[in-house]
Amino acid sequence: MSEKLQKVLARAGLGSRREIESLIQEGRVSINGIVAKLGDRLDDVNANIRVDGHSVQVAAPSEVVCRVMAYNKPEGELCTRSDPEGRRTVFDRLPRLNGARWVAVGRLDANTSGLMLFTTDGELANRLMHPSRQVEREYMVRVFGEVNEQMVKNLVRGVTLEDGEARFEDVVYAGGEGMNHTFYVVITEGRNREVRRMWESQGVTVSRLKRVRYGNLYLNKELPRGGWMELELEDVNYLRELVELRPEKETMITVEAQKRKARGQKIRRAVRRHEERVESSDTRKPRRGGQQSKPAAQGKPAQGKPAQGKPAQGGKPAHGKPSGRPAQGKRGNGTGRPGSSGPNRGGQSSSRQKQGDKRQGR
Repeated sequence: MSEKLQKVLARAGLGSRREIESLIQEGRVSINGIVAKLGDRLDDVNANIRVDGHSVQVAAPSEVVCRVMAYNKPEGELCTRSDPEGRRTVFDRLPRLNGARWVAVGRLDANTSGLMLFTTDGELANRLMHPSRQVEREYMVRVFGEVNEQMVKNLVRGVTLEDGEARFEDVVYAGGEGMNHTFYVVITEGRNREVRRMWESQGVTVSRLKRVRYGNLYLNKELPRGGWMELELEDVNYLRELVELRPEKETMITVEAQKRKARGQKIRRAVRRHEERVESSDTRKPRRGGQQSKPAAQGKPAQGKPAQGKPAQGGKPAHGKPSGRPAQGKRGNGTGRPGSSGPNRGGQSSSRQKQGDKRQGR
């Protein structure tokens, strides 16, 4: 059975379908020595396929093992494979692969942190990113400026941006002091800087933005900034089912790999703490007489509140400043499923859940 060329190459991990289509249109892909055209189909997986002159090995769908990686992106990293200015990118920390490569499921801008997903299956990435799938993304956002109930209603009903209408599926107030206010917001598409632009349309500025949920997978508080972990088969198949792909039967995670992962995470946390101490010492200002000021207490970096529970289904949002929990849906204590080291999945109860069951508008 033949398949479109861009679909086959995307499944092989060479990029999303959109990226592959651009390569084909630029004449950078060939099949058996003939430059490929957009719309070409591949009948033989053993054909000589080249991208930019390099031979590419593809496999039938049944031979490909889909892998998904969760990554806790720090602020300052770029969502690109390489940067001419030598700045750090999200791909710098990910483990190297043989015969495949990681494809980012969407992007976060340089000043946004939090949960990112990467996969070796370009088709899965393409479907998860497509607006028609309406996959929910939840963000913790801190805004600077006065926020009233009418502004929140505007954002839920929809505002006009330069690239069309945009709206939040849900907005929940999480507290604040003075001119700084924290909210949890939910969107179902991933347009460039969409959350920031929506708040700016109401005359306030986003001072911090962190993604805490993608679909029903939550950022695990045990995952340090700059840390990654491969998802287990259950979570991989949750994502595949979400976008109507057949379930995966194999996983690359072994018991030994899990042990190595745990050791690696401890090392990364230690390295991160060391980097923070160095950065802190570099910013100390000397006192009179050349003495150093006393350094600030070192604490764990804020990781946001990981969450548990089913994603919202577009119910009535909480407006203004309710005193409920600062979260979308039922949020848990961030420990994940019993026996699981992956991102938190919904469906578990917690003490925080009981405290916040009386959210306004729920």
